[in-house]
Amino acid sequence: MSADPPPRLLTLAAAQLGPIHLSTPLTEIQSRLLSLLESAASQGARLVVYPELSYSTFFSRVHYPTTASTPNETLESFFSPPSTFASPLSPSSILHPLLTRAASLNVDICIGLAECAGPRSTTPSMETQVANAPHAHYNTYIYYSSTTSTILSKYRKVHLPGTIDPKPTGETNQLEKRYFTPGDLGFEAIRVPNLLQTPAPDISPLATPTSPPSSTTNHTNQDRNRDPILGLLLCNDRRWPEAFRSLGLQGTSLILCGFNTTAHSPEMLASYARSRGKPASQVTREEVSEEALFHHRLCMQAGCYQNACFGLAVAKCGVELGSSPDPQGHAPSSSPSPVSEAETDAGALTGGTMLISPDGEVLAELPREMDGKDAVLVREIDLGRCERGKGKVFDMGRHRRVDAYERITGQVGVKEPD
Repeated sequence: MSADPPPRLLTLAAAQLGPIHLSTPLTEIQSRLLSLLESAASQGARLVVYPELSYSTFFSRVHYPTTASTPNETLESFFSPPSTFASPLSPSSILHPLLTRAASLNVDICIGLAECAGPRSTTPSMETQVANAPHAHYNTYIYYSSTTSTILSKYRKVHLPGTIDPKPTGETNQLEKRYFTPGDLGFEAIRVPNLLQTPAPDISPLATPTSPPSSTTNHTNQDRNRDPILGLLLCNDRRWPEAFRSLGLQGTSLILCGFNTTAHSPEMLASYARSRGKPASQVTREEVSEEALFHHRLCMQAGCYQNACFGLAVAKCGVELGSSPDPQGHAPSSSPSPVSEAETDAGALTGGTMLISPDGEVLAELPREMDGKDAVLVREIDLGRCERGKGKVFDMGRHRRVDAYERITGQVGVKEPD
């Protein structure tokens, strides 16, 4: 009987953020991000994962009028320029305080922010997706390696929810299609060097007892072969199995997913009531929020099981103020007093920070009483657990039948049979 393979251990942390209001200063956001990093590092984390749009409020719920010749200054202020990504450790970079401290702690970082990538594409598909945007704007997730001092991966969100045009007065907006360009970098997995606590030994025939150990300065091809493979997703991407499968086909053992997900809104209450055949007056916000959490768990658990990988989902949650719907585009007050019901509905984001196993089980989840608060979830995982699924039920090479899947990539909308 063959011996069990040695563990491939990684201690990682989900750094959940509470609400970031329209009025929250950047210095306060930076301080909160650093506090979460310090807490995670003190518990032994080698990787700290933050949510989608960690440096701003979820501004897609507000309509900021923009024309190609007259950018909206408030809207543009949410986006980081190309230099942020080209020189992330520059003192002028919004990332500088967090990444500099992470490097000193030998901790890798995954974090979401809004990216301005310069002049946008003029292809018709992009013109119809992004209304009157003078630049190419992306909802972006980066992976920073502390041992290489580089951004190893930059992922741009592909599946943008919502609408281009704002909704009528009183309805909650979701204008990601207006403010962002669909991601153009695909779903590319990465090998991450020097991350595992206990790298698997080299068992190749050419290995000798004198083979050099893995290190920052001497990272050999043999070391690279045992580096973990990671993939990045953002929010709505998790609802599309094609996103998970694209990463699973690259041997991904851990998927990181940051999100800002609406907890409830008048439209959600109304649609929930209709689907259950009862009046909206009998539906509570708690019911709708629970359904949002159920769908979140369902997507993450199914995606991880079907691709035999771990998943870490990290929320920005709570009620973000300065977010009430305003189709005329006037920025709402940043701290209304008292907070209106419309403000609460528009700004409410669900929790659901959790760690999922390759078997689809929830291994750990921040408790509901932590919703709306900055919090850290730290766990040790063994990436070797992925081998069970990857070698049997989800052995892609043996079981996939791509000749039967043409409709998936060749068709966008629904086409019913005759």
